[in-house]
Amino acid sequence: MYTTAKQDKRPAVVFDYRPSRSGDCAKAFLGDFSGYLQTDGYSAYHKVDKATHCGCWAHLRRKFVEAFQVKSADDTSTTAETGIEYCNKIFDIETDLAAKSAKERYVQRLKLEKKVLEAFWAWLDSLYVLPKSKLGDAITYARNQKPYLETYLLDGRLEISNNRAENAIRPFTIGRKNWLFAVTPKGAGASAAIYSLVESAKANGLDIYKYFNYILTLMPGMDWHNHPGLLEKLLPWSDKAKLYCADKTKSDED
Repeated sequence: MYTTAKQDKRPAVVFDYRPSRSGDCAKAFLGDFSGYLQTDGYSAYHKVDKATHCGCWAHLRRKFVEAFQVKSADDTSTTAETGIEYCNKIFDIETDLAAKSAKERYVQRLKLEKKVLEAFWAWLDSLYVLPKSKLGDAITYARNQKPYLETYLLDGRLEISNNRAENAIRPFTIGRKNWLFAVTPKGAGASAAIYSLVESAKANGLDIYKYFNYILTLMPGMDWHNHPGLLEKLLPWSDKAKLYCADKTKSDED
């Protein structure tokens, strides 16, 4: 599953069915994509070799949390808690910078967060723990991901985690038992297409029922086979889709 960046003017979520988690699958979908690619650290994604890879601090924090929850004879929970605190500092600063422009965020990150990162890496280098322990797993992950965990400092548009993608995929994973066994690859592909529309509609502030009613009403009467450009007005970020399909409950909440 792929999402656009949070600040993208055309938010989109795309589910792509593949028979495996091979890096070749991501490579086939993204091709020669050369922008920033944020992932959870799964090494296979580096098959997309022209992209600038960006790590996820939420995944690192989660590993320290898992280590903190494990009690052992030489109780490492205090060390794990220190790792959590470093991650929290980064997230707290990011919360304060959320309303700023990308340019301002870039400058403030270098001013406020870089020194936190330097202290974190220095602390990490001072540790020695069993590599196969939960804490060892967190430390190894952090060390291996260091260059990617700092990529977000290069551009104020970047986020420090891929939580946006995680949140978009959650409804699909919650209901997966309902479609655990697709009859055919085409069926799985069709499901991916439907979920792409659903999550993209949500990302653009649309009412899902209104949006599907909108596209199913207009699309049959369009000569889109010969004029594919006509489909532009059906896309969830189009002005007309937003006009007719806006989720008014979201507007009221805002």
